[in-house]
Amino acid sequence: MARKTVSNPLQQQATLEDLWRMQAQVGLMFAEAQAVIALRTLGAMGLWAVRPSENTRMVSEKPTAFMKSAQAAMTAAAGGKRPDQIVTAAVAPIRRRTSSNARRLAQQGPQIGLR
Repeated sequence: MARKTVSNPLQQQATLEDLWRMQAQVGLMFAEAQAVIALRTLGAMGLWAVRPSENTRMVSEKPTAFMKSAQAAMTAAAGGKRPDQIVTAAVAPIRRRTSSNARRLAQQGPQIGLR
């Protein structure tokens, strides 16, 4: 008997690998966000070298990232993607921001004893 192929993505099920991939992206985003919060807090305390524009950047980058996230999620949902694909699409723009922020802030280094 021939196997019936499913053409409607809503009827397809996510594989375990798909779910692990989605979970990894969400987990990395959370970890990077926590690292950014920690480094910015250390910067506010004068213990980590941060640029003077960091406070403005911290506030101004969020609306754009969240807008891109919502747009990606809506586009994926309107395109009939599975729930895991919608979540992955929504996380991608935020993850790009958290990843670049964590990398940039980590490179700036501690400021202990430099005063």
